[in-house]
Amino acid sequence: MSESQALDLDRLDPLASFRSRFLLPRTKTGEEAIYLCGNSLGLQPRTTRAALEQELDDWARLAVEGHFEAKYPWYSYHEDLCEPLGRLVGAKPHEVVSMGSLTNNLHLAMVSFYRPTAERFQILTEAGAFPSDRYAVDSQARFHGFDPDDAIVSLGGESDLVDEAEIEAYLETNGHRVALVMIGGVHYYTGQLFDMARIAKAAHKAGAMVGFDLAHAAGNVPLQLHDWGVDFAAWCSYKYLNSGPGGVAGLFVHDRHKNADLPRFHGWWGTHPETRFKMGAFEAQAGAGAWQLSNAPVMSMACHRAALAIHDEAGMDALRQKSLSLTDFFLSQLDRLPTGRVEIISPTEAHRRGSQISLRIHGDGPGLHQALAGAGVYCDFRHPDVIRMAPAPLYNRYHELWRVAEILRERLS
Repeated sequence: MSESQALDLDRLDPLASFRSRFLLPRTKTGEEAIYLCGNSLGLQPRTTRAALEQELDDWARLAVEGHFEAKYPWYSYHEDLCEPLGRLVGAKPHEVVSMGSLTNNLHLAMVSFYRPTAERFQILTEAGAFPSDRYAVDSQARFHGFDPDDAIVSLGGESDLVDEAEIEAYLETNGHRVALVMIGGVHYYTGQLFDMARIAKAAHKAGAMVGFDLAHAAGNVPLQLHDWGVDFAAWCSYKYLNSGPGGVAGLFVHDRHKNADLPRFHGWWGTHPETRFKMGAFEAQAGAGAWQLSNAPVMSMACHRAALAIHDEAGMDALRQKSLSLTDFFLSQLDRLPTGRVEIISPTEAHRRGSQISLRIHGDGPGLHQALAGAGVYCDFRHPDVIRMAPAPLYNRYHELWRVAEILRERLS
């Protein structure tokens, strides 16, 4: 496609107006940079500052009374986010909660859903999983007295796409040994979108529990966690959800577990709100909220509230449609690059990828990454030879991707 066609696509984009709601970094010459790092840290919504100032003003004005008298009472702050979060991940409101951090939430969930026995003790995951996930499952195995080399089964290659059929085949043959299947919904390195419904079905057929790390999926791809029957899932909010560095994370626990007698670490915010201040015995609330330990980090949740409102307004179906259109367009532009210099390691089939294109560079990968940065393009480099680019449908334009492809062509010719 030509530059004029890219500009036409931008002109016809139904989500084009959302770009103005975000603050973009600038180049040294004062121009808007091309920001393709939404898979690492999303941009700041313009409403974030006002959301924070609201809580700071209420804290200054009300002090402790803000727990019940603030514009958004702090005592129940997290409850206000359950409905938009539920719509975002395809869950009932009480199946989700904003809390903690991603790996923290995965550990809290595995306390309940990784219950190994001498016969069934394996955790099945994908090769090349994000290191924090690997650290988490390794330490869970050790905590229960198992050698991670025996307990953790990783399928696929370190940077290869993983066929769901390989997961199904392993579970068909060895499922009696698997206690938990835990996989990233979208692979952080390749951008592969896993068929989570298919994996959940195979795991349950084998008698295993199933959970997903949705760090690169939440806000990126449509999710239907309840309908897929996923036992648990956790995600962060600072990538595609634009809720700020270290922003509050999320947890999903399926409805069928809401009253189950599961082992669980307890904290007082997991109790019924109606009896919490009676300071008596722990009485778990029904739903994902029972996994909470402490009261809401209000400042972080204020950022999350502002960002979620934008996602909720745009809608995941519209975001997904533009995401696929952007990545399809970018792939068509990459076809024009000199042969043999760049290998696309993300899935080319639309239904198998999120909003990320990962490129293996044959040659000077770090040098090319530096050249892109010098041209005002924000993307990231993963050793030894991969550049990841993630166009975010809320704020990226087709013309930006056309320009990036032109820079690549110029540098690689």
